[in-house]
Amino acid sequence: MFRIRIQNKKKCIWYCSAVVSFLLFLLLLGWTNHLANTQDAQQMAGRWSEKKDVAQISCFFSSKAEVTEDTIQSFEYSLKNVLQEASITETSENPSARLWVDAYSADGKITLVNGKNTLDANAIGIGGDFFMFHPLKLITGSYFSGNDLMQDYCIIDQDAAWQLFGSNDVVGMTVYIGNVPHIVTGVVQRPDSRMDKAAGLNSTVVYVSYETLSAYGTNNGINHYEIVMPNPVDEFAYSKVKEGIGIDEKNVEIVENSRRYSLPNRIKTILAFGTRSMNGKAIIYPYWENLARGYEDIIALLTVFMLLLSLYPVVTVIWCFVPVSYTHLRAHETGRN
Repeated sequence: MFRIRIQNKKKCIWYCSAVVSFLLFLLLLGWTNHLANTQDAQQMAGRWSEKKDVAQISCFFSSKAEVTEDTIQSFEYSLKNVLQEASITETSENPSARLWVDAYSADGKITLVNGKNTLDANAIGIGGDFFMFHPLKLITGSYFSGNDLMQDYCIIDQDAAWQLFGSNDVVGMTVYIGNVPHIVTGVVQRPDSRMDKAAGLNSTVVYVSYETLSAYGTNNGINHYEIVMPNPVDEFAYSKVKEGIGIDEKNVEIVENSRRYSLPNRIKTILAFGTRSMNGKAIIYPYWENLARGYEDIIALLTVFMLLLSLYPVVTVIWCFVPVSYTHLRAHETGRN
């Protein structure tokens, strides 16, 4: 009797531990999904279509790639032909509907002047629908498009607004870039978490058109390109971008953002531990890609813990099921005899 009580107590402890382990697994599962969903720059495919029939692809170029606006336009033209050949057409009744949306950008430096106030700042020169991919948190104002005919717009963060104007309420006001007036269309909040700062958002950032940055600032040319496009079968979009972009593999890194936090990619990240940070390409990632890669590492580590936590309940279920099945089998055989 005493031995039976001890065995029952051990079983109770085992079962309770399995339940706790499973609950911790669910907690980590929810946490990893939350972390993935907070990365707005990686969620454009979901915002563009709820049907999961599109993919978001990003290309990061080295300065040796020498990507220009003509390079982007040439790719867009070839992509249009590729989609026509694959019989992929726009089915929406909206005449302005598009099959894909894209953006390009360049890192650089620029100087803004407002009266006696001068600010040297990091700059992102944008083209296309940059802010659709990067819905920065607006404090006041609105975004502008890199497709606008007029390129004399800028968006500044709250630090730049205070340094230049002493206020955040500056929408519609003018700053001079290269002695050319530019209208402030919006003021954005610059994230200031430890991860954001480590990713590159540790100082003032200004967003201007690529034309403005090229003409009045310093940069190494277009080094980021992003697109959301139809993806009727797995890796269709990825392969078409890789084939069509026309850049040597040594000078480009291509990422499918829409599946980067999926379980298979998490496993790849875990298996690449130790070599993942080794980069033989002369590519400097923008802050949003640094942030995404940082969260990839965190989510991969949490996934390791999830897998370990899931083993305990699984073993418990097997341990409970096998003896019961074995007992029923023996009883059945004994009954037949």
